[in-house]
Amino acid sequence: MSSGPQNYVLRSSLTSPFGRKVRMAVEVLGLGGRVTLAHADTLDDNDTLRRQNPLGKMPCLVTDDGTAIYDSGVIIEFLADVAGSDRLIPARGPERFKALTRARLADGITDAAILMIYDSRFRPGEPPSERWLAHQRGKIVRALAAFEALPPDPGKTDIVAIGLGCALGYLDWRKPVEWRQDHPRLAAWLATFAQQEPAFDRTRAPSA
Repeated sequence: MSSGPQNYVLRSSLTSPFGRKVRMAVEVLGLGGRVTLAHADTLDDNDTLRRQNPLGKMPCLVTDDGTAIYDSGVIIEFLADVAGSDRLIPARGPERFKALTRARLADGITDAAILMIYDSRFRPGEPPSERWLAHQRGKIVRALAAFEALPPDPGKTDIVAIGLGCALGYLDWRKPVEWRQDHPRLAAWLATFAQQEPAFDRTRAPSA
């Protein structure tokens, strides 16, 4: 076993919102020198991503010994442990589970938004499924309402803020729903968070 610190390979793309979550966490935790980004293509049958993660989904973190860790939430927990930091996730108690639950709610916004985009991407030339789109839109609207009622602390970077920031950034980029007009507190939260957390702008997709 190596006596030095391990290095890691992050299989993702620069456009993946879940990959962006991990890239933000890497910066915030000060692990940039130990994590290398290796582009992944989920639609490429020959991409090794499908062997690293049988689901063929990104992001996926690969350790020096070839161990694969996924998904984004688990990767961030792992990296926080590597860094020996509870900055992103409380170490224990009710606050830990509250944070993890709210982080999953933010992830649900991103999940539903991606599924709305995929409706047309994977069915080119076919009419959109209005029932499917309404089903996913409902998830987004309900989750946004929950965060509008109780936004995170804009001055705190944790797993909730990272996930929500990436979710809202994805909505702004791909525009599956228009959210800003009906959620002024969230829009104000995002502006403040983006201003105080440099990793938010540094991890934007190249065309975002």
